[in-house]
Amino acid sequence: MAFEKYAEELGRRKALALAMGGEKRLAKQRALGRLNARERIDYLVDPGSFLELGMFAVSDRPEAREETPADGKITGYGRIAGREAAIISHDITVKSASSSPINVRKMGHMRRAAIANGIPFVLLNESSGARIPDTMGAVGTGILGQDPHQFVRMREIPYVSAVLGPAFGTACWFTQLSDFVVMRKDAYLAIASPKVTEVAINQKIDPQELAGWRMQSEVTGKVDYAVDTDEEALDLLKKFLSYLPSNHGELPPQAAVPAGSDQTVQEILNIVPENRAKVYDVRKVVAAISDKDSVFALKDRFARTAYTALARINGQVVGFLASNPMFKGGALDSDSCDKATTFLVLCDSFNIPIIILADTPGFLIGVEGERRKAPGKIMNFMTALQMCTVPKFSIVLRKSYGQAYLNMGGTRNSDEMLAWHCAEVGFMDPTVAVNVVYGVRAETEPERFQKLVEDLQRESSAYDLASIFSAQAVIDPRESRAWLSRLLEVHKRRLSRGIGKHLMAGWPTTF
Repeated sequence: MAFEKYAEELGRRKALALAMGGEKRLAKQRALGRLNARERIDYLVDPGSFLELGMFAVSDRPEAREETPADGKITGYGRIAGREAAIISHDITVKSASSSPINVRKMGHMRRAAIANGIPFVLLNESSGARIPDTMGAVGTGILGQDPHQFVRMREIPYVSAVLGPAFGTACWFTQLSDFVVMRKDAYLAIASPKVTEVAINQKIDPQELAGWRMQSEVTGKVDYAVDTDEEALDLLKKFLSYLPSNHGELPPQAAVPAGSDQTVQEILNIVPENRAKVYDVRKVVAAISDKDSVFALKDRFARTAYTALARINGQVVGFLASNPMFKGGALDSDSCDKATTFLVLCDSFNIPIIILADTPGFLIGVEGERRKAPGKIMNFMTALQMCTVPKFSIVLRKSYGQAYLNMGGTRNSDEMLAWHCAEVGFMDPTVAVNVVYGVRAETEPERFQKLVEDLQRESSAYDLASIFSAQAVIDPRESRAWLSRLLEVHKRRLSRGIGKHLMAGWPTTF
C-alpha cells in the first residue's frame, strides 16, 4: 500500500507532462492544421516504439516550473521502419518551444546518444528561439555553450529536420546542420523572427522574403522539399532515411527490385534528342536507368541546372549527379556547384556510390559568376569530387566541355568513365570556339563557319576519347543501366566492406 502514493504521484506528473501547454493551446494547433509535438512523434515512429526521456524536466526558474512540462521539447528514442532513431520534437504550446538551459541539455543528451549508438538524429523544429528572460544578461548568456561540440558535424550519423512552424535560434541552427530538410509552406526559418529582425535593422520585413519556403527552397537551397502538411513532411523524413544507413559504418539498406525495372531504359532514345542543341529533362534519363519508382530528388527547386537524387539500381542505393539541359542548357553556375558539392559530401559520408551524367556546355562565365565566387565554388566542387572514396562512375551523354568535363567525372576523376556513342568532348563548344579563335560568325560567313566547326569537331568523338583510354567504354545509351549494374558489382570496395574513408566528414554543412 505504501507504494500507491508514489504510483499516484508518478501518474499525476505524467498526466501533466502529456497535457503539454493545455487544451487551449493544443486547440490552436489543431485550428492551424498542425499536429502537436507528441502527435508528430506518434506519426513518425513505429507504433508503441517511442521511449521518452526528460518527460519530467521543467524550467530551472522556480516561477516557471509549473508551466513548463517537459520544458517545451519532447525527446526520446523511436523506431522508424524498424530502425532506431533519436528524436527531438519542439512543443510550441509550452513557452513557444523556446530554448532554455534545461531543454538544451536534453537536446545535447539526445545528440550525443545518437552519435554514440550510431542512430539517426531527427529534429521536428518549431521554436521561437532563445527563451527570455532565461538567457538574458551575463549569467543567462554564459550558461549557454556548455557543450563545446554541439554544433560540430563529423557525419557519423544522418541528421534530418522538419521545419513545421516558426524555426528561429537553436531550431534554425540544427536545421542548417542537417543532411535533409523539409519545410511546411506556412513555416518560417531564419536566425531570428521577422519582429526581432525589424527592430534590429529598423526596417519593415516581409516574413516570406526573410524566412519563407520559397526563399529557403529556391534561393538559399537549404530546404529540400516544401509541403503543405505535417504528415507530408514526416513521410518525406521517413523516405529519405530509407535510403541511408543508420550510421557511416554501415551500408545503405538493400531493397527488392520492382518488376519491369529493366524495361524503361529501352525508351531512352525517345527521351534524349540526337541534336546537341535541343534540350530535354535529364530527370527522365535518371528514372529510365534506375529501379522503377526509386528516384528521390534532393533540392529540386534549387540550382536546377544541376540535378541530384538518391535512387536504386538492382536494389542498391546510388546517388545521381547530373547536368540538366532543360535549365540553362545544362551550363553549370555557382549555385549548382554548391548543390553538387553538398551532394557529393552526403554520398561519400554514408557509403553511397555516385553516378555522374554529363551533358553540359561548361560553366557559365561572366561578371555575375565572378561576383558569386564561381572560381572558388568550381574548385570546391572539384576538391569534393576528388576526395570521394566511394565508387564513382561517369557517363558523357551528348557533350562535355572544358573544366566542367573534369568536374563531371572526366578521365581519372571517376573509377570508370563511359561515353554514349554520340558523345562529344572538347575544350569548348565548337560553335563558340570558331568565334573565339577565328572571329568567324555563322550569320556573316555561314559556309566558312560550318567548315571550321567541322574541323574543330574532328577528334572530339567518344571514340577519340576511348582511343587514349580516358573513356573506358563507348556504349549504346540503352546499355547504360546494364553497364552501371555490372560496375556496381565489380566496385564493391570488398577490402573495406564497402565503407568509405569519409575524408569529408567535417566538411561545412552550409554553403
